[in-house]
Amino acid sequence: MKLTLKIWRQGGKYKGEFVTYQLDNVNEHMSFLEMLDVLNEQLIHQKEEPIAFEHDCREGICGTCSLVINGRPHGPLKGTTTCQLHMRMFKDGETIVIEPFRAKAFPVIRDLVVDRSAFDRIIQAGGYISVNTGQAPEANSIPIEKEVASRAFDAAACIGCGACVAACPNASAMLFTAAKVSHLALLPQGQVERKRRVLRMVAQMDKEGFGRCSNVKACEAECPKEISVSNIARMNREYLFAAVASETIA
Repeated sequence: MKLTLKIWRQGGKYKGEFVTYQLDNVNEHMSFLEMLDVLNEQLIHQKEEPIAFEHDCREGICGTCSLVINGRPHGPLKGTTTCQLHMRMFKDGETIVIEPFRAKAFPVIRDLVVDRSAFDRIIQAGGYISVNTGQAPEANSIPIEKEVASRAFDAAACIGCGACVAACPNASAMLFTAAKVSHLALLPQGQVERKRRVLRMVAQMDKEGFGRCSNVKACEAECPKEISVSNIARMNREYLFAAVASETIA
């Protein structure tokens, strides 16, 4: 395959612009990141600056491979991270536009790398759960209904990649925050700090400068783990109940 790549370059000699590269002999069985590795080898051989992009596990688990490919976070394949996207999804001679996630709360560090530490601070704001220390309890000692456990697991599948933010026209982090709130709110282990957790996480989300949800649902459509927007509705209910309770106590 021969490809034309239009890639966002920012940092060093690049002030923030798309740069066009030609890449020949692309194997259709390569992953998207392996294709970028090949391009970087070519650039290094030509004494040019390689393209900075994030990666870690390359198994669709860590969420660091965050790219917007032809206008879609993680590319054209639904329910797939960038590292699990393969070049057979593209056509010979195609032009591919690659850029970083665009959001005020995700400032560009260099080229395709953005600072997503805002997500870390939202999780930190949620704090810990209260558990008794000592010997681990028997797994079946806390009965949890199958339906509840399944909903909690689906929410916990969020890998924090930020595709929801990149897809949202308002750069909202509601789906990410809702997934983190939901999976603990549904389980008995998360009940002690339940009200405090949602108030703090939503407050931190707003502090980070993310936008508000306007029910476009692009977040759900582009999420590589297909997290449901029903979690946003659950978080809104959790927040309302917690806010009313805090006012009543005050």
